[in-house]
Amino acid sequence: MSTAPDGALLVVGDVVTDVVARHRGPLAAGTDTAASIRRLPGGAGANVACWAAYTGCADVRMLGRVGAEASAWHERELAACGVRPLLVVDASAPTGTVICLVDTGDSAERTFLTDSGASLLIGPDDWSDALLDGVGRLHLSGYLLFSAPGRALVSVVLAAARARGVPVSLDPASAGFLAELGVGRFLGLVEGVDVLLPSRAEACLLTGLPDAADAAAKLSRHVPLVVAKLGAEGALVARSGTVGARVAAVAASPRDSTGAGDAFTGAFLAALLGGAEPEAAAAAGCRAGARAVEGVGGRPPRAAGPRGAGEQRQSPSCDERRRSPLATGGDGPFT
Repeated sequence: MSTAPDGALLVVGDVVTDVVARHRGPLAAGTDTAASIRRLPGGAGANVACWAAYTGCADVRMLGRVGAEASAWHERELAACGVRPLLVVDASAPTGTVICLVDTGDSAERTFLTDSGASLLIGPDDWSDALLDGVGRLHLSGYLLFSAPGRALVSVVLAAARARGVPVSLDPASAGFLAELGVGRFLGLVEGVDVLLPSRAEACLLTGLPDAADAAAKLSRHVPLVVAKLGAEGALVARSGTVGARVAAVAASPRDSTGAGDAFTGAFLAALLGGAEPEAAAAAGCRAGARAVEGVGGRPPRAAGPRGAGEQRQSPSCDERRRSPLATGGDGPFT
């Protein structure tokens, strides 16, 4: 399976503000815990877009929904990473916020507290089939599946992509949210997706199998290509019920694992768009994941990268940016 080396990557999903609190050792309940705290741009979908641009994709576009209070900042941050922001500005709901608690010990493991805000309200009214013009691949953040408007959007987008012959990838996004959504419901919603990129926990949850390789193989009977991200153990590539490749991880000195899976996904998709086979694309993903855990936050470093500072795109003007009314319903996750 390969993709012609042309066409843009369109990412549809969440753009949020991350508040990253790095602490060492257990949190002290009922009192203070010393931490280093930073406000950073984030969101699984937006992070994927930025890493795809950083690792060589020449045309990356990001459709998301944000609150008015942070829209200009998020547009600037995406553009600075070489991504064309297509942000719908919500006049009522605030931008989503994620508090990332990062243990600065050896694992650099993180825990998320998530308020999805405006990103939970992105829906079919924010979509136009014209967004697929010039697009070679479409990627959906799994967070879209955790609200009623998002699920409706996924259905519309999958139909539009299928009509145009645009391959679609999806990252399940969150084992915790998946458990509440339900496995059967998830698998029904992603019917028609070409590439699934679960973490180990997500793959095992979706199949009920304890072994990641068995889980990836089983998932590949539902989705043509499954690439399971295993962190420090690399990745698995599975098709038609069989794991065809095990890709080694790249050694790293972790500081913060936030966004490592997004980095893998972005680099993987950039490589596919460049014509790489999935196994080589997974190796590119592992390299990006290793780079990601050595920094803080979910985005790639700004100062260097294939695009270079002088080639960064400018944010579109207010006249060019798509806006839509507040999506109705206001449903929370799993409704």
